[in-house]
Amino acid sequence: MILIPARLQSTRFPQKILAPIHGIPMVIATAKRVQEVDRVAIATDAPEVVALAKRHGFEAVLTCDTHQSGTDRINEAANALGLGAEEIILNVQGDEPFIEPENVAALFQKVRDLSHLPWAMASCFKAITPEEATDPNLVKVVLNHADQALYFSRSPIPYDRDKTGVPYWGHLGLYGFTRATLSAFCALPSAPLEHTEKLEQLRALYHGHAIHMVKVASQSFGIDTAEDLERALKLFPSK
Repeated sequence: MILIPARLQSTRFPQKILAPIHGIPMVIATAKRVQEVDRVAIATDAPEVVALAKRHGFEAVLTCDTHQSGTDRINEAANALGLGAEEIILNVQGDEPFIEPENVAALFQKVRDLSHLPWAMASCFKAITPEEATDPNLVKVVLNHADQALYFSRSPIPYDRDKTGVPYWGHLGLYGFTRATLSAFCALPSAPLEHTEKLEQLRALYHGHAIHMVKVASQSFGIDTAEDLERALKLFPSK
């Protein structure tokens, strides 16, 4: 099950999920990109987005408007949809209208491979340049020997003290869970680090849980500002 959290009034770009992507509202364009991978539903705090989703043939769940994160929002939607404990759930942000379906499918398979574990959580990463690593809007991740996340940061990590040319890995905001792990994640106390970095995935690491990472090749990026939207439309012209 792919759940798309879609908050209408984002801080930096209000109503961005309704911004047109080649004539289609952004959240609908995102849903269309991933619908070949699995069943899709949109989790939103706005009745107009529910109506929009249904007009385009997608399931939608109206959630409360007080959630602090998209993960909390999809957890409420998973409850409303009655998803079982073994269901694989992917969190695909509503501002990713150019996300590659093959990367979503790779994440789905990773969670399936982990689903026998009591804690099954995964995400994606890609190679980025040292210049890109300086962008605080592009989250970086460092990994252990088994491609599990050690830490996520908006700062360039690791710090290349001796200028040896270390690789930098950028985090893609896709998450996969079993239904049981999603519920357990949302039940964890919030962590100081997640508030410092404004990165909710640090909650899992803070409490000692693994996030397994899948390496992908991707040009896609989340659209946080009007400038991001302009850049994305130039990078991904209409076919």
